[in-house]
Amino acid sequence: MSLAERQPRLLILWHSRTGASAAMARAAAEGAGEAGWLMAAGDALPETLLAADGYLFCCPENLGAMSGLMKEMFDRAYYPLLGQVEGRPYATLIAAGSDGEGAQRQIDRIVTGWRLKRVAEPLIVNLAAQTPQAITAPKQVPANALAACREIGGALAEGLRLGVF
Repeated sequence: MSLAERQPRLLILWHSRTGASAAMARAAAEGAGEAGWLMAAGDALPETLLAADGYLFCCPENLGAMSGLMKEMFDRAYYPLLGQVEGRPYATLIAAGSDGEGAQRQIDRIVTGWRLKRVAEPLIVNLAAQTPQAITAPKQVPANALAACREIGGALAEGLRLGVF
């Protein structure tokens, strides 16, 4: 069955320790509707990624890098998927305490090897957590940021449905 004959699948892979990235991923899945396939990064297998038509990677920035569980997902899937996912679209949602650029750069660098195609500007939500207590505390993502996540999820799903990507 070709993509034109079935509902496209936007795999929304996430990892969260304090709830921010999980909330952002859920909002993106709401926006994506039936095309959204929400999955924790720790549960994703190479076969899972291969079965998707596009990707939305959502994680926190921890100590200037993507979270360890998101990196572990890439470690497990990277070599098995080489040469099999070229040209598929992706976007990123990063929950950050300050700038989020380190996590963003890491993800972009990894998926360059897969030759994925970025189709939306990175969304980095700065939650300004700078003390040990604020960093480890449960997070509330502002409504406008969750709306932006829903918009990105919807746009990626629609682009897949229309064959734009």
